[in-house]
Amino acid sequence: MPSVKRDTEIENSSRKAIEALYGPNIENFKVRVVLPYATEQLIVKGGLPTEPEKDSWDVQVTFLLDNIQYTVDLLIHQEDGQISYVRLIDKMTPL
Repeated sequence: MPSVKRDTEIENSSRKAIEALYGPNIENFKVRVVLPYATEQLIVKGGLPTEPEKDSWDVQVTFLLDNIQYTVDLLIHQEDGQISYVRLIDKMTPL
């Protein structure tokens, strides 16, 4: 898989993962938050990793599927685009 370093690459990789998990019928796909992530970071240290320590992206996306809005968190490795973690954060009916 190609490396994931630019905003467009992050969005494309995220969209592919979401479509693989939820199907191709998603609408209004948006990347809400992109944070740097270091695989070996300790929660005790807190804060965001510095540039040399960063090896992944913590990405939060939203999309609609069957008129329900989903918010999903993904962990995308920068070097090869592999996704090692996906978590459903929220599922709601939009107003």
